Amino acid sequence: MPGPGTGAPAARNATIGTRPERYPPRTVRLIEIRLLEGPNVYRLEPAVKVELAIGRRRTWYGQRSPGRHALVQLGAHVPAREWPLPIEEFVNWIRRLRVDHGEGRGGVGVHRSSDPGHWIVTFGWSGAERARTIAEAAFALTDRDVSSVRRTRLTGAQERLVARWTARIAESRATPPAWIRDADRSIPIVSITGTNGKSTVTRLVTHILKVAGRRVGTTTSDGVLVDERLVEPGDWTGPGGAWQILARSDIDVAVLETARGGLVLRGMGYESNDASVVTNVTSDHLDLQGIHTLPELAEVKATVARATREGGWAVLNADDPLSAAIARRVRANVAMFSLGARARGAAAVRRTVASGGRGYVLRDGWLIEIDGSRGDGGADGGGSHAGVKAEPIEHKIIEVDRVPITLGGLARHNVANALAAAGAARGLGITLAQLRDGLGDFLPSSERSPGRLNLFRLGSRIVIVDFAHNEAGVSAVLDVAEGIAGGAAGRAAPVTAIVGTAGDRPDDTLRGIGRIAGKRAQRVAIKETLKYLRGRSRESIVGEIMAGIAATRRTTSDVPVYESETEALRSELSRNGEGAARPDAPRVIVLMCHEEREEVFALLNELGAKPIDVASELTTLIPRLQARPRRA
Repeated sequence: MPGPGTGAPAARNATIGTRPERYPPRTVRLIEIRLLEGPNVYRLEPAVKVELAIGRRRTWYGQRSPGRHALVQLGAHVPAREWPLPIEEFVNWIRRLRVDHGEGRGGVGVHRSSDPGHWIVTFGWSGAERARTIAEAAFALTDRDVSSVRRTRLTGAQERLVARWTARIAESRATPPAWIRDADRSIPIVSITGTNGKSTVTRLVTHILKVAGRRVGTTTSDGVLVDERLVEPGDWTGPGGAWQILARSDIDVAVLETARGGLVLRGMGYESNDASVVTNVTSDHLDLQGIHTLPELAEVKATVARATREGGWAVLNADDPLSAAIARRVRANVAMFSLGARARGAAAVRRTVASGGRGYVLRDGWLIEIDGSRGDGGADGGGSHAGVKAEPIEHKIIEVDRVPITLGGLARHNVANALAAAGAARGLGITLAQLRDGLGDFLPSSERSPGRLNLFRLGSRIVIVDFAHNEAGVSAVLDVAEGIAGGAAGRAAPVTAIVGTAGDRPDDTLRGIGRIAGKRAQRVAIKETLKYLRGRSRESIVGEIMAGIAATRRTTSDVPVYESETEALRSELSRNGEGAARPDAPRVIVLMCHEEREEVFALLNELGAKPIDVASELTTLIPRLQARPRRA
């Protein structure tokens, strides 16, 4: 029987072991009909997703990381014996109409949702308008209690209703899916997803490939790039960006940042990839499109790895249990990356290597590849020989101090990103020498990696501009700020955190951002993102962040609220230092920057701030770096 919280309604006048009786009219509601253009959480092909709600309206509640008893697996098929009668009748109509109108036979799946009372019905499609009309007809006929059994004698009104829908379906166009089939593409694809780090990994893989002499087409949340040159600004992390890149004739490899929104709303725009990366799964974008828990979010992001072709490489985060668990669902070879600080991550790497995969780890100040896929060392980056029984071969890739984006290892999240990028690049055949050259040449600059750990110096003040937009991101950038603030001769500079994010984050995420900033920064300011309220009032966003700050038992009366990112940064830079310090007293200012990035860079230039050259200024920026303990 359906578990608690799955949306299965209680049966009326039913006894144990019997099916629920038919629901009265108007208790079955059509929530949406959505056409997914490619691989998605339900199936690795274009699919029609129909969401139906049964019973009274209810709101999701529960834990973000639920126990096994409350876990909802979005892609799992619910056995027919557990379907409510309206769902069974709807599915029967879908099957009948698909057969009658050439939209395929069978292949209809029923799935649970964590939204109470909601059920998902999916089926493959070949003609967009026809498939949508079939779904509309099936709901209308189910709603009017018209039997789907062909030999049933219908009333005159029911016969006319069936005839009208039959005619509408027959008149519908049948535009085929726009997804790009494997037979229709001639270049390899690496797809990159995850909650945090996917933009950095995307740009880093792009750079490694470009340094190796490849012509690279890239999609990011900043735009479409060709050989790191922006050719089309905007957020192109959905299937539209993939189609744009894969249609070009001037590239020989595609690096595609793939966001949650595109996967949920449209699916992937292509049949498979040759390598994939899942950086991590942490709290972000929850309570949107029916995704409420971290395991559900992981299942959505797993689509990218599930779509990796057999013989390709799926690169997963061994330190993140939700990411590592995806290995059980892929058909590709598996590579795991780990910082080695957690026993669970190290164990996952060992298991992966032992089964013929690869591991990418940080050890004794080196990024290291452990190759269990072949017995000859694999230094040429050649193909996989998974299943060959041979001792794993270890290769030292590069010292972490020589990878600029890691800030000598202080930016632990970027060490992980570098390991992930290494796995993806090697999965595409890049040699160790080419990998070393690319990792050592990539700088966290506003030109090459805009808004991702960009560092500026203004007198004795350090400004960090970062796209951090959730709890994990804020924690990572504050790790770096605290390391820089340690300073020389044991003198620690204060850290100012300017925080804020979009309004479509749930209350617990907004409070979490405030709580982390309030606990770790010496001063906190809030900047509003008025372009990204996304249905919330500005007062609500500020109030939730303030509540998180207050939870750290610090007063909120001295927490200023600014209407924009530029106003916040200008005002905080013009403040005197803490206490009676001079205006140019050493400080580290962190700005969560989302909507005014170019304006922020222009402001820093106007004020005379200089970008920090990490490659040459690392020892002066963090003079005591090697002696400082690392945060796990």
